[in-house]
Amino acid sequence: MGSSNTSTTQSQASTTAPGTMTTPTVQGIIGQLNPLIANSGSTAAETGAINQLTANGQAGNPYAAAEGTNATNLLSGGGATSQNPALAANLTNLNSNIGNIASPGYSTVNSPEVARALQAANAGITNQVNGQFAASGRTGSGYNTQTLAQGIENADAPIILNQANTDTANRMAAANTLYGAGNTTSGAITGNNQTALGNELAGNGAATSALNAANWGPQSVIAAQELGKSIPASDLGMLSQIGIPLAGLNTTTNGTSNTNTTSDPSLLSQITDVGKLFASGAGGTSAAAGLGSAAAGAGSGILGLLGML
Repeated sequence: MGSSNTSTTQSQASTTAPGTMTTPTVQGIIGQLNPLIANSGSTAAETGAINQLTANGQAGNPYAAAEGTNATNLLSGGGATSQNPALAANLTNLNSNIGNIASPGYSTVNSPEVARALQAANAGITNQVNGQFAASGRTGSGYNTQTLAQGIENADAPIILNQANTDTANRMAAANTLYGAGNTTSGAITGNNQTALGNELAGNGAATSALNAANWGPQSVIAAQELGKSIPASDLGMLSQIGIPLAGLNTTTNGTSNTNTTSDPSLLSQITDVGKLFASGAGGTSAAAGLGSAAAGAGSGILGLLGML
């Protein structure tokens, strides 16, 4: 007594299917998907291209050897300093040829050439002066000797001075030439060394390129093989995005549902229930049973009366 619980268990099966208007369309799409799925692997053209890529990769980069040689050459300077010894040798040779002319003690005044010039000048002056004194009958006189000495001095001085000036100019020219040649040689060698340094730095990049060229073959083989696997997988993935949702349109669902109902009986119902209980002998005596019957009858009568209202 007090409350009454009612529990109901239901089992049902349901099927979901596309509408009659869409069923032919779905079936037509699925009918076209089946051969596509069967042929979702690489095509003959794709297989041929993949095989060609694989063969090219296995053959290796045809420029890898040349790039490696170029990188090695650059890393060693690229031959930029190969002419440095020749430049230094040229400067040494020049110094050997004109170094003595640049020397402060250089002079050609006493050279055979200057001596012959002086002799020629002296001979001319001597003949001229002696001839004049001979014509006057004073050959060998003191004045003859004095005049001859003065004439030779006047003839020799310009020759000697001119040669000294020439020697000075030659010394200056030789010194300037050596100085300029030294600077030029130094600049050329420095430039070559800088070029070699630049080549060495460029060789670092060339070495990386050469390494990439060497790795190109294996990487191409891997890429080609991965392409051979990814094409079918991509096709199947695309087809599955269409087929799987369509396949899910026809499904059967089995399920169980439980319904629990709780109700509280009215006071009259409780009285009637008590009467029925005593009337059935649950009270233990005939008197109790009679009382129960009376209570049950009263309860039923009240319920009947309420129903008529």
